[in-house]
Amino acid sequence: MRQRMIGVVAALSLFLAGVNSMADETNVPLPQLPPGAGKVDADAPKSMTKTSSGLQYRILRKSTGVKPKATNKVEVNYHGWLDDGKVFDSSYKRGESISFGLNQVIPGWTEGMQLVGEGGMIELTIPPNLGYGSRGAGRDVPPNATLHFLVELIKVQ
Repeated sequence: MRQRMIGVVAALSLFLAGVNSMADETNVPLPQLPPGAGKVDADAPKSMTKTSSGLQYRILRKSTGVKPKATNKVEVNYHGWLDDGKVFDSSYKRGESISFGLNQVIPGWTEGMQLVGEGGMIELTIPPNLGYGSRGAGRDVPPNATLHFLVELIKVQ
């Protein structure tokens, strides 16, 4: 009887592990583009790719332009929201792009922006440990928040 229970528990564990891996492969809806954003490629991926750090991303518009290094300065337009859909920051809403050094921002941005070329568009899902962590950011980003971004890389400097 004990061996049978162990077999049932092992089978159930394998089934649940399969359900979890399938959840990672499901189609993720494309983000709603803010006014002023460029177009998404018709063949943009329907799923996110996860890096070893836990960052999730997908290239929404391919580019053959230069990819930045962590030491580069970049000019971007971006739109950031939380899991509940609340927008916490958007250069699109302000009507102007922003420039900054990639080594001066949260680790998820530093890692993620090196994956897209100049002229491209990327979607990022940044876990708390690569974002603002337990401290949050002001009143708009609570502690331990997962951050979502749509980013267009305008220029690498």
